[in-house]
Amino acid sequence: MLIVIEVEESENSLFAVTRSFQTMEDPRPVSRVVTYGPDGSEGLFEVVGWAEDGPVAAFATLVDDSGEGSALLLYGGDEGIRLRPEGSTRGWSLEEPSQWGEPFLLLAHDTLAD
Repeated sequence: MLIVIEVEESENSLFAVTRSFQTMEDPRPVSRVVTYGPDGSEGLFEVVGWAEDGPVAAFATLVDDSGEGSALLLYGGDEGIRLRPEGSTRGWSLEEPSQWGEPFLLLAHDTLAD
């Protein structure tokens, strides 16, 4: 199955992206991921998809990574995904400095926490 990621430029993702990926499995909902934060430290982060009206579901699927083998694609709404440190008590917000947005992420297979 081919999945097309179209992310609009917004306060969450500072640039627009259109990219297609060949999936190797069905997408599944995801809420936590092991990755690197903005400061470069690895940790467990909560993730949601982001749309004009705020949080939506985030999904992960294994995709073909153009000669590199396979990778885990993490994607969400039309404005990308939003991440925050696991266990944060702050609500999802574009104004919250501990959170950040990405259009999508390509990660190693073992990065999902759930």
